[in-house]
Amino acid sequence: MGIHERKEREKERRREEILDAAQKVFFEKGLHAATMDEISEVAELSKATIYLHFVSKEDLYLAVTMRGLKLLYGTFREVISDGSPVVKTLNNMRIAFVNFFNTHRNYVRMLGFFQTPQFHKQVSEAMKSACSIESDKNWEQIIALFSRGISEKKIRADISPAEMAIVIWSNVTSLMLRIDGEGELWRERRKLDLNKTLETSFHMSIDAILTPEARLEYQALRQAKLQTLPNS
Repeated sequence: MGIHERKEREKERRREEILDAAQKVFFEKGLHAATMDEISEVAELSKATIYLHFVSKEDLYLAVTMRGLKLLYGTFREVISDGSPVVKTLNNMRIAFVNFFNTHRNYVRMLGFFQTPQFHKQVSEAMKSACSIESDKNWEQIIALFSRGISEKKIRADISPAEMAIVIWSNVTSLMLRIDGEGELWRERRKLDLNKTLETSFHMSIDAILTPEARLEYQALRQAKLQTLPNS
């Protein structure tokens, strides 16, 4: 290994150490309460060293968020590439996304940064670009699945795949963030389990984009699932 390669490997190792420390702090405190001093302390590195790799706290936050985006991409990719019919794939993606939310809730919480433009001005153009590329990969594979469904006459052709993607994503992620922040409140005040509401939202969204024939397939999948549940 040459000197250049060794230096690059060391640089990447240090960057990952910083991200590990930042992730720990952000998961515990969120963007607002976290400080670079705390990240520096957890990383056991000076702030000057951290700023050599990341120009701001917001850049660090997005870099950690990208870890979540990559993990989500891999989750969806595994479901989409298994060769199942479109309707079954949609159902499997629904299940995978709920499991992702329950397992990696901190990453889902961090996605809220994209809905807070006031913090974007502290983010470097390089980080914005890198994050957009990672985000686009998720959109592209979902849109490609919807396009495939249209070509196979399983998904309605009167709505663009991009519109379908943004509507379903917005609906379910909004509910996920509400579950994360207000789930117990809704349970206590309204006797409403928002986790069941999330499931309802998914079913309504998927049902709405399917053709009549595909809707019957989807209902059969749901019914088969219900029959496997205890005491069903």
